[in-house]
Amino acid sequence: MSFLRVVVAFGFGAALLAGCASYTPAPLSPQETAAAIQARSLDDPRLRKFVAVALAGESKPAPWGETGEPFPWNLTTLTLAAVYYHPSLDIARSKLAEARAAVMTARQIPNPSLSFEELSYAPGLPAGSAWTVVPLINFLIETAGKRGYRTKAANALVEAARADLATASWQVRGGVRKALLDLWAAQNRLALLRKRLDLQNELVGLLEHRLAAGEVSALDVAVERNSRNQSALQLQDLTRQAVEAESELASALGIPLKALDGVRLSFDAFEKPEEPSLEAAPGNLRDEALLHRSDVQALLAEYAAAESRLALQVANQYPNITLSPGYAYVAGQHQYWLLPAAELPVFNQNQGPIAEAKARRDEAAARFIALQTQVIGQIDAGWARYRAVHHARKAAEALLADAREREHRILRSFQAGEVDRPSLLVAEIERLNAEQSRLDTIVQNHEALGALEDALQHPFFGPALPINSEINPRLAGNDGVHEKSLALQ
Repeated sequence: MSFLRVVVAFGFGAALLAGCASYTPAPLSPQETAAAIQARSLDDPRLRKFVAVALAGESKPAPWGETGEPFPWNLTTLTLAAVYYHPSLDIARSKLAEARAAVMTARQIPNPSLSFEELSYAPGLPAGSAWTVVPLINFLIETAGKRGYRTKAANALVEAARADLATASWQVRGGVRKALLDLWAAQNRLALLRKRLDLQNELVGLLEHRLAAGEVSALDVAVERNSRNQSALQLQDLTRQAVEAESELASALGIPLKALDGVRLSFDAFEKPEEPSLEAAPGNLRDEALLHRSDVQALLAEYAAAESRLALQVANQYPNITLSPGYAYVAGQHQYWLLPAAELPVFNQNQGPIAEAKARRDEAAARFIALQTQVIGQIDAGWARYRAVHHARKAAEALLADAREREHRILRSFQAGEVDRPSLLVAEIERLNAEQSRLDTIVQNHEALGALEDALQHPFFGPALPINSEINPRLAGNDGVHEKSLALQ
């Protein structure tokens, strides 16, 4: 009989241990992670599959490159590449997973505990009465819905983490857009400046020949030479800006700079962006941002969690109950017990934790109001800047039109032999300067529109991010694709 009891006890213990999780070490190797980052590329087949599926809106797109045409790496596709690679989204996904795990913790029912009131052996007594065994199993019964309040708070924090992931996605999009716009602006400025520098070199050469012939003054030549030299220095500065913008783009994508070598970038998003009407401020988009911007939703969820935590602390005023059914074997006698226990709220009624929870709820409300105030300020500032830059752009376009008309008049006069080549070169340089000014206002317009896009979380430069970026596309499956994470807005 004693052997059978040992077997039963062993089997019971084994059944308990079978449900336990095991620890699996996952060492982090800096060498391996650094090598993996350095190996990232826009030619990665899994990345291409992910982008192709996202654009096609289906789970089984045509094989990459089947048409033989190079894939356009524009703002939309580059943003998808950032969704695939950028570490900030991995961090946000990890925090979301942690919040979901916290829900499991909040839902858990407290395990019972086993204790012994007495476990002794008295030698010299008859074998049947020598043992005194008094085991108790203690069951904690939570009262006043405490487990439900904990679970509700944990669920609210899941929604907050999900909204934080959406915020991180918008920030990633904004980083890609800004870097791509800076690169587009630098390349266009370089193109205009090279044309102007070619004209200035020709102009200086003609004036130097005339100076040698005594037809112009040295001061005239010095002025044009100084202007040419300033353009040459500006060319070096713009070249540096283009390199920096390309580096910022690689960083915004989460890839090394060398991964952009040979990549054909498309700037079509900046050709005709969706521009709001200047007649009135974007009222509907403003209201939508104040209610549904992802960081607004995150703070709303955090406030809901603070509410549930306050309710939990109020419920903690009411003591939990411990029921301890037990069995006693004393001197050969069998006894059965049921021992209830409860905490007595004599010295405090949980006033301190309740006050702390109220203060945290007030803080959550204050942070929410502060955020809405900040959003209003961002939208107002962005809208005012956009309107001002838009008017400046119209003025620059008018000046460019005048410069083009003047250049055409001088060109006709030059063709008729009425003016000389330097006069035509000056007119062409003036037109290029006007084009440079117009380009500057276009860049400023797009920067203001980008700031407004960030403030409103409304895409003006093409489609928005995938609606669901909760699944890491690099870990979604063998092909790196999960159809639920790909629908574009």
